[in-house]
Amino acid sequence: MNALPKSAQPGAKKALQEIYNAEDRDHAEKAIKGFERAYGAKWPKAARKVTDEVDELLAFYDFPAEHWVHLRTTNPIESTFSTVKLRTKVTRGAGSPAAALAMVFKLVESAQGRWRAVTAPHLVALVRNGARFENGHLVEHPEEPAAA
Repeated sequence: MNALPKSAQPGAKKALQEIYNAEDRDHAEKAIKGFERAYGAKWPKAARKVTDEVDELLAFYDFPAEHWVHLRTTNPIESTFSTVKLRTKVTRGAGSPAAALAMVFKLVESAQGRWRAVTAPHLVALVRNGARFENGHLVEHPEEPAAA
């Protein structure tokens, strides 16, 4: 957004939301092409930021659809960092590096208790074992090792 003038940002924000809220990868890729057509001529730097890393931008489509809500947000990261920053600023010098590390660990551990639980936790094991998903749907189970 910083690569665009303020006047173009509201429209670009809607176009970006259309990309990451698309129902599947095909619709998202069409939305990316639309973004490039709308903003590429006047602001090529802004368009390149979206079009250069399409695979990374749309990587969440390779995970279960139930997990997309978690993958589309950075709230857990941002809220955890703001909690740590707020508390460390208040203490003004945590003493030794070991004490600072212990304090940060406890703050993160405390913040973790307020995180939203993963939707469809039973799918996490499939993802960790290498199951393949396309547009949020399971297409391939990982090969199970043969029992000896």
